[in-house]
Amino acid sequence: MKLVMAIIKPFKLEDVREALTALNVEGLTVTEVKGFGRQKGQTEIYRGAEYTLSFLPKVKIEVVVPDDRIDATVEAIQAAAHTGRIGDGKVFVTDVSKAVRIRTGETNNDAL
Repeated sequence: MKLVMAIIKPFKLEDVREALTALNVEGLTVTEVKGFGRQKGQTEIYRGAEYTLSFLPKVKIEVVVPDDRIDATVEAIQAAAHTGRIGDGKVFVTDVSKAVRIRTGETNNDAL
């Protein structure tokens, strides 16, 4: 099993959710986060005053999938979140050594 974590632009969340639903991926966790990468924030103008946003709003998506579905899941997220502009985000994949469904006691792939 692998944990797929994606940091994306907030307005692309629904597109990514739809792409993952089409792959029958279940158990999606979404967190609103702030951060910056290469773009190092951005400058905004509010009521004539210019100010800099150091941390930009992003969305973190986490989903655990079986090993055989990793490539399809990552490709779906990448395609759905892509705008071609700086700040599109990143996808990270890490190993998951164990998963347990609390209600039933099912473990690993059965728990997904």
